[in-house]
Amino acid sequence: MINHGILNPQLLSLLARIRHTNAVVIADRGFPFWPMIETVDVSVVDNLPTVLQLIAAVRQNHNFTQAYQAEEFLKNNSPTTRAKFAVALEGVPTKYEPHVEFKKRVPQAIGLIRTGDMVQYANTILISG
Repeated sequence: MINHGILNPQLLSLLARIRHTNAVVIADRGFPFWPMIETVDVSVVDNLPTVLQLIAAVRQNHNFTQAYQAEEFLKNNSPTTRAKFAVALEGVPTKYEPHVEFKKRVPQAIGLIRTGDMVQYANTILISG
């Protein structure tokens, strides 16, 4: 029995298959369903869990060397929210691109983790190192 760390078996299975240069999407509650990639839905209620909580959880056991977010994240969120994401992604270079371009990266991901997050454009793609 697992006593600490990520406990969700579907999430563990997805994360165990991430290799060098693979991408995983951590998405907010409103992100579209992508039938071509595995989706693990861990949403419970509004903001439970959040994208920030998932980033913290997956960074404990993975080395990510790149992150992508939509430019709209910067435009639609407060300095406080942007700062929280900067702290969560500290040491991981983050590129911001138009949301339309961001979505073009999604089909190449190993999988998508859907959260209950309500932060606008909180969706984050993490690239494994």
